[in-house]
Amino acid sequence: MILNISELESSWDDLSSSGSAPSSSSVLFVELPGAPPPSYEAPPPPPSPYEVPPLSMWGVLLCASGTLIVAENAVVVTTILATPSLRAPVFLLLASLGAADLLAGVALLLHFLFLFCVEPSDWSELATSGLLVTSLTASICSLMGVALDRYLSLSHALTYGSSQSRRRAAALLALTWAAAGAIGAGPALGWHCLGDAASCSVARPLTRTYLSLLCGGFLVVVAVTLQLYAGICRVARRHAHAIATQRHFLPAKQSSTYGHRHGGRHHGPGRGFSRLVVVLSVFVGCWTPFSLWGLLGDASSPPLYTYATLLPAAGSSLLNPLLYSLRNKDIRKVLLQACCPHRCIRNNINNMHRPVDV
Repeated sequence: MILNISELESSWDDLSSSGSAPSSSSVLFVELPGAPPPSYEAPPPPPSPYEVPPLSMWGVLLCASGTLIVAENAVVVTTILATPSLRAPVFLLLASLGAADLLAGVALLLHFLFLFCVEPSDWSELATSGLLVTSLTASICSLMGVALDRYLSLSHALTYGSSQSRRRAAALLALTWAAAGAIGAGPALGWHCLGDAASCSVARPLTRTYLSLLCGGFLVVVAVTLQLYAGICRVARRHAHAIATQRHFLPAKQSSTYGHRHGGRHHGPGRGFSRLVVVLSVFVGCWTPFSLWGLLGDASSPPLYTYATLLPAAGSSLLNPLLYSLRNKDIRKVLLQACCPHRCIRNNINNMHRPVDV
């Protein structure tokens, strides 16, 4: 682009005689032959608004399961905390398990919210993944604590359950939750793959190294829990053998009285073994698939396999209250008394003169 000098000089002489400066409109521009055409940069288009994806069957299942998990675990935690008589170590462990599963349900609801309701961002992914890791870690550690409580209550039946045991259980739970919180804070502290897609694992935004360590820890906890339940079976078998030996050497009348007190109102060993098989099957079936898939998969693995293995791990939060808390007769008694107080009072009067289990 250059100026036409001859026309510019004539226009300047005419305008200088009148005392006014030339305007920009009186200046003419010409293009040199062969010069490239002028380029004009268009302003960037305004950002398009975020379009919320349509609600799918997966979204409905996610919202419904998260709501149900929060509801049933909130009932369990509230029942234990609001009842002063439920302060034994087993109830502290069940309250910890319910709180962990409650946080897992909240994480599922937040994932649904950021997926189908509001625009997701990096901080929302980090917060949701950190909360889910914290809740799952605390949940599986609480399950191991429940198994440890059952083992100690059988092997140390005379001393377990004292105030010292409660303090130890409370200290152990405090350390468990502190460790779970530290592990869950890993993604927010920089252990994520938002800036490096090649380092992502099967569960974005967790890195493959982070998820491998996490799943390896889960498998160790599963192995320790199975070992504890194997010890429970050995102790229970020794107790059953001791009771059978004592009943064999007692007289007939005392043997019948002893059997009524110690086994008359308990179910047979077959039913107890079947319950143990159900508990262990659900525990292993819920936690093993995702732990193995987190070790073997990478960012290029199909997302369908990730959802298929993560769904049972999250589903354990839905089954834990049914398998552990609501099967406890003391918790069921408190819930029944809260729902039907008049019926519970009548049952207590009718059962006043019945023999007590020892």
